[in-house]
Amino acid sequence: MTDTAKLLAAAFGAAGCWPAVERALAPRAAALMALRLAEAGEPDWPAHLEVPVTGMLSGHAAMLAAWIDVRRRRGRLIVGLAGGQGSGKSTLAGFTAALLRREFGARVAVLGLDDLYLPRAERAALANSVHPLFATRGVPGTHDVGLGVELLDRLMGLAAVGDGVGARAGGAATVALPRFDKGRDERMDAAHWVEVAAPVDVVIFEGWCVGAPPQDEAALTSPCNDLERQEDAHGVWRRSVNAALMGDYHRLFGRMGALVYLRIPDFAAALRWREEQEAQLRTRAPTAMTPAEVIRFVAHYERLTVALRQASLRLADLLLELDDRHRLVAVTSGGGFRPRGFRRDSAL
Repeated sequence: MTDTAKLLAAAFGAAGCWPAVERALAPRAAALMALRLAEAGEPDWPAHLEVPVTGMLSGHAAMLAAWIDVRRRRGRLIVGLAGGQGSGKSTLAGFTAALLRREFGARVAVLGLDDLYLPRAERAALANSVHPLFATRGVPGTHDVGLGVELLDRLMGLAAVGDGVGARAGGAATVALPRFDKGRDERMDAAHWVEVAAPVDVVIFEGWCVGAPPQDEAALTSPCNDLERQEDAHGVWRRSVNAALMGDYHRLFGRMGALVYLRIPDFAAALRWREEQEAQLRTRAPTAMTPAEVIRFVAHYERLTVALRQASLRLADLLLELDDRHRLVAVTSGGGFRPRGFRRDSAL
């Protein structure tokens, strides 16, 4: 088979995983869209991946783009894209955004929760005033939620032109989206932020805990791993994380109108995939984490990752299942995300 044939076959097979009730596009049309995107040389096309992998991802992305397009025609839409570490959220978001622009004529912005991390000095202040574990980025409480709310509102055209972050006079509004340098563990200077013309039709808001409601108090009683057992014995850190979910993050996630969840096989997969990423980085970056550092870092994410995975079918509109080989193998209709806040019974 040629590369083109492999790509089409992988994209067609991926699109065929979608249940009929969720299909806004025929599998063959999705495969052809994937091929056009590859041939266009789009920057969101990861040429470093094997053709069957990119074909699979772009096939799912074409179906997801069509699914989003149906919903955005009712009005501007913020779609959450969540999933465990290493699940491919950023790649899928880039594919989907490119296809929405190219094939459906939508104005799209992608905002990553990771790019909203607080600067290191502010996390250090939290570590001193609340709990030492807040020095490590990742969990709710380590993001600039106010900035996130402001950015989403401006991207949706809900703020006045010429007022606040990234706005310009003369009737043409731009929104500057932040970028976070994980190698430096620091937010990039504003000169490196990405400007987007607003308003847009769709925002894809991607991040590992996007859409997470707070946990029940009973779930917080016992530590979930050695990190919590040894460094959060009294539960101060995990209860502070939970309080953040009940507060500002409730406001941030409540702006979404739909939620798509990438479900990894288990938490061990998140650890394994993150270690694979760091192993590659070690060959060229002296700041990459050691295996022991990866284990400790990922442990910060375990509680919510496991809880979200267990509740994902109830919380999300769409559930995309990954297998141990990192393949998206099934799509399921979920219980449906509730916009503008969570239901009373939605605690994890």
